[in-house]
Amino acid sequence: MEVDPSSAGIAADARTVKAEELRYLVAGMDCADCVNRITDLVARTPGASEGHASFVTQTLKLRLDERLTSRDKFENTLRALGYEPSLQAGGPAHRTTGVANDAEPPPWYASRQGRLVLTSGTLLTLAFALGFAVPRLAAWGYLAATLIAVAPLARRAWNGARLGNPFTIDMLVTLAAVGALLIGAAPEGALVVFLFAVGELLEGIAAGKARAGITALAKLAPKTALLVDGETTREVPAAGLGIGDVVQVQPGARVPADGVILTGDSSLDDSPVTGESVPITKGPGDGVFAGSINIDGVLTVRVERDPSDNTIARIIHLVEEAQEAKAPTARLIDRFSRYYTPVVMLVAAFVAIAPPLLFDGVWSVWLYKALALLLIGCPCALVLSVPAAVTSGISAAARHGLLIKGGAALEMIGNVDIIAFDKTGTLTRGQPKVTDVVPLATSERQLLRYAAAVEQGSSHPLARAICEEAAGKGLSLPQAENAKALEGRAVTAMVEGRPLAVASPRYAAGQASLGTAAMKRIEGLEAQGKTVVVLLDNSNPIGFIAMRDEVRPEADRAISDLRRLGVRPIMLTGDNISAGKTIAEELDLEVEAGLLPEDKLELIHDLGLRGRVAMVGDGINDAPALARADVGISMGGGTEVALETADAALLGDSVSGVTELVRLSRATLGNVRQNIAFALGLKAVFLVTTLLGITGLWPAILSDTGATAMVTANALRLLAFRPKRMKS
Repeated sequence: MEVDPSSAGIAADARTVKAEELRYLVAGMDCADCVNRITDLVARTPGASEGHASFVTQTLKLRLDERLTSRDKFENTLRALGYEPSLQAGGPAHRTTGVANDAEPPPWYASRQGRLVLTSGTLLTLAFALGFAVPRLAAWGYLAATLIAVAPLARRAWNGARLGNPFTIDMLVTLAAVGALLIGAAPEGALVVFLFAVGELLEGIAAGKARAGITALAKLAPKTALLVDGETTREVPAAGLGIGDVVQVQPGARVPADGVILTGDSSLDDSPVTGESVPITKGPGDGVFAGSINIDGVLTVRVERDPSDNTIARIIHLVEEAQEAKAPTARLIDRFSRYYTPVVMLVAAFVAIAPPLLFDGVWSVWLYKALALLLIGCPCALVLSVPAAVTSGISAAARHGLLIKGGAALEMIGNVDIIAFDKTGTLTRGQPKVTDVVPLATSERQLLRYAAAVEQGSSHPLARAICEEAAGKGLSLPQAENAKALEGRAVTAMVEGRPLAVASPRYAAGQASLGTAAMKRIEGLEAQGKTVVVLLDNSNPIGFIAMRDEVRPEADRAISDLRRLGVRPIMLTGDNISAGKTIAEELDLEVEAGLLPEDKLELIHDLGLRGRVAMVGDGINDAPALARADVGISMGGGTEVALETADAALLGDSVSGVTELVRLSRATLGNVRQNIAFALGLKAVFLVTTLLGITGLWPAILSDTGATAMVTANALRLLAFRPKRMKS
């Protein structure tokens, strides 16, 4: 068979050209149902893929091959569904565009939906008043109020049906309103569409409240910065700062970018970013967050992160992603609602037709009941019940330095049975200090010098302790070459032509003979809760160094609080058994010590056989265990790998945040259950009363609008969540 060369070229080109990534700010996307409609549209659009929408940030991201569907056509289709898209600059440099919009949203009465509610409400009120004075004119008033309010619904319903989705909420309400006009129930038809419009307005207001916390977070970083230029400073846009730039931060000013202090000492208020309520004193070498408030000293700070990728931008990005990662309950309800609406329409059709045909029922009576059933079948409140609560929970968490990467993680945290904690940097401060330097075949200074040379450049707390001790003694470090880390075992490097290794005693014992006296000394130091490392020179031990890390002051209370919540805490550590037991006894905690990364992974698997497990850690060697656990929680001061692997992160770097996560998760799960009960309970009541002829059309729509209002108000209560200590 011959192939047209031109068509073959086009096919080949289609395979090689990558669809462009687009990001839209979508006005009017204020609820979970809106998100479902838009993601369905992306799925049905030729050339569109990877659609992700969030009603909290009102953003839509997708890839679009414009040879199959043009950008203009896609945007016009969005408008036909009732949304107003505006294309935003793409890429990581504009992560915050969707929420950090300088333009304040209009007040509710100036919005399109607000104007619709006011117009139809005014006509409805006028028609009601005319009913007493000029009844004939009142009918026209009700007709006008109905048509004005139902017009946008009918337009969206038609466009939805045209695009392959006829079973929408808009379709249900449109059919009910038009049917009411046809059977002479114009007053009730007008009230139905008015109440539905009010419900949509409330959804928009509620979404705005949930959005406000993230919007405020996006505005924390200042617009300008004082760039140090030689001996002077000049004001520049903060967004234009680059990695390596040096900025000056005056007392009372906000830090413009994530960085490290070069000179100066000051107290910094990190509460807007991490939730820490007490200002923290920081000096040279300490990290600072964009948006933190410098309280009392002049600082010079070297920028360590691009402003587009600072802590605030990352928080917002994680919250956006969290909206996309639906909770299992939300996914279940989404699937249920896809079948629920067409079933309701079939049942309503049966109610309208069967009794008159089979039992000589009155057509108008049963048609009226069928229209009421259509309104009772609106799944607004049910679809909103889970995402409204989850969104509020995630937003509340972010405002207190607790990052949760999705509804699934939020739902699981409250259901865990066991929480496994790494020791160093999690239950302890992660700032060990050298307590003993014991030379065997060299001097004390040379032992420390060589060990620090091997460890320089490492971010591990023990490595930092050795390097800080060497710096404190004024030692100059030789260059290390071919440095390699054997996870959980040793760090090796070539220093001044000597193959050196800083190793754990267990690993060192397998490489060399430490001698009875040295082993007894090491065991004695470990019995005091200290961590010991041995310096090997070509498998010959030349000395060892002991360090001790202190328990975090809040760790004891956090562990006790978790037990009160019915969660079993356990500590996992790669440290020696004696050091692990010392910390565990101080915290009255189960412990598994001497674990390599693969041991932690296996232990998390074994614990998972006894219940749902969360893992809390902060290091590179914790990343596999964080990924294996049902929920991984990273400490805020942890490594990039741990932060990226975990399902949640504690920016405040306080282990008490784990308890707060469990509390918030359980509060959210309780809120979800209440919301589902509200949504289904009201519908069940009005279903019965409608079939019995007790209630009619406007109470039927009230069963959905009222439930939507109740669900929304209940979910917004979560925004008031405050971390607190549990009572003894």
